[in-house]
Amino acid sequence: MLRMCASCGAAGLVLAVAIAVSPAYAEPAAQGAATGAPPGVDRLIAAYPDHLEKIDGNWLIWRDGTRMALDDGGGRKPFAEWLERPDIEDMFRLAYPAGAGALVPELQSDPGRARNAAFFDKMYGDCRKGDVARSLDTIVWLPRKAPQKLQVTRINGVAGRLAAVSRALDALPASFDKYLIPSAGTYNCRVIAGTHRVSAHGSGTAIDIAVAQTDYWRWGGAGREGGRIAYKNRIPLEIVHIFERQGFIWGGRWSHYDTMHFEYRPELLPQLAPLEDGAPGK
Repeated sequence: MLRMCASCGAAGLVLAVAIAVSPAYAEPAAQGAATGAPPGVDRLIAAYPDHLEKIDGNWLIWRDGTRMALDDGGGRKPFAEWLERPDIEDMFRLAYPAGAGALVPELQSDPGRARNAAFFDKMYGDCRKGDVARSLDTIVWLPRKAPQKLQVTRINGVAGRLAAVSRALDALPASFDKYLIPSAGTYNCRVIAGTHRVSAHGSGTAIDIAVAQTDYWRWGGAGREGGRIAYKNRIPLEIVHIFERQGFIWGGRWSHYDTMHFEYRPELLPQLAPLEDGAPGK
């Protein structure tokens, strides 16, 4: 759940708005007509066609025959458990507001922040075992403005998608450069700060843009996990929407905001923009 920010107009504006008390996470989720799962679960097959075959009741069927339960039977989880041990259905508990304008997330509204580790480890490999490094490609970030080599996974065409993002950002006016140059990095086999969970950077599917103009909920004692946090953002929506059209969600859509962070999560987004013929990842 999010609410419209009436004061969030110009790019670069800093927001410091207290999050609403009523936790959006606690709201009951509607059920998908086909599977009985939360809306969006059916998007998995379209998002990852090279890996996934179908959904059969409570089972996600991979093309190699692997079966994964969508629902672990644990019922509705409190926020901390939802974040720490989500099943596949839990990843869809909150709708990601793709293409939306300036919105202030409500308390504990972190769409896409819950990741089922078994699902993504099977898809991209476990970086702690060296799996991910074998699938990395190098792209050039902003080749016209400030060429920077970055490593991302080729699986699911992520390298091609990020290259397309880079080309679109490269065409923006110079006023956007301070948000993009230099990138703070892509592949990094590390855990998320304050947790034991491997970051999306560990799968080679995430990028952090320039740090200088970004905000992160942990900086400056902004709040505590699951608690009330004053929301801040300076990233222009033009940048956000370019990423979203290529399948990347934005950490600035979370109440526990991380406005430098984008990660490839096409299952949470509408149909992706096409890649040009001959683009990497096609």
